[in-house]
Amino acid sequence: MRAMTDGKWTVTTFTLNGTTITQDLSAYKFQYYSNRTVDAIKNGVVEKTGQWSGDASAMTTWANFLGAPYPLTLLNGTWNILRTGWTYVEAKQVSATENKWMRLDKQ
Repeated sequence: MRAMTDGKWTVTTFTLNGTTITQDLSAYKFQYYSNRTVDAIKNGVVEKTGQWSGDASAMTTWANFLGAPYPLTLLNGTWNILRTGWTYVEAKQVSATENKWMRLDKQ
């Protein structure tokens, strides 16, 4: 919990079905809170507040930006954590139609 809520995070790599679309999310910073909310901050202003959760034993995290515009909708759903440290998270999300991979780095 402390690792996620201590500092802001940025998406430093994001691929969708093998295509890098990091630039679509690069303007955002994400601030996670212990009450399980997360702010998507663009140009210093909170654009949208969503919900988040994590399960360390299952190595998963979940986010939902209800009613959010693209590209924040890309982050919705359950993600499988591949690698993690105090300052980064690498995760993937696979469905029948989409294969997503991202890396978040703490600022």
